[in-house]
Amino acid sequence: QVQLVESGGGLVQPGGSLRLACAVSGFTSDASAIGWFRQAPGKEREGVLCISDSEGIKYYADSVKGRFTISRDNAKNTVYLQMNSLKPEDTAVYYCAMRDYYCTGHPRYFDSWGQGTQVTVSS
Repeated sequence: QVQLVESGGGLVQPGGSLRLACAVSGFTSDASAIGWFRQAPGKEREGVLCISDSEGIKYYADSVKGRFTISRDNAKNTVYLQMNSLKPEDTAVYYCAMRDYYCTGHPRYFDSWGQGTQVTVSS
């Protein structure tokens, strides 16, 4: 059974940085796409970034371009979301999710999800 566990969330001041990690277990193939999503209170879950061996990196939130990056360590089965220059509007619960092969920014196409980690950007 596939499990995804996020870590690294917390409270940070505007302009600060956080690195989220998504540890994947119970799955051995590299032919998968791992996406990061976020959901702010009262808003729909939105795609942020995704990475796959077939397509590389895909951005789905224009607001994070130039500030967020995604990377993957296949040896550790972990995907990272590096978030720099954080803004209050980045406050949300961040989720990682996995699907076969290709990235998409639509949450409904992802099969496995982590429990989420809270990121709060506030002074």
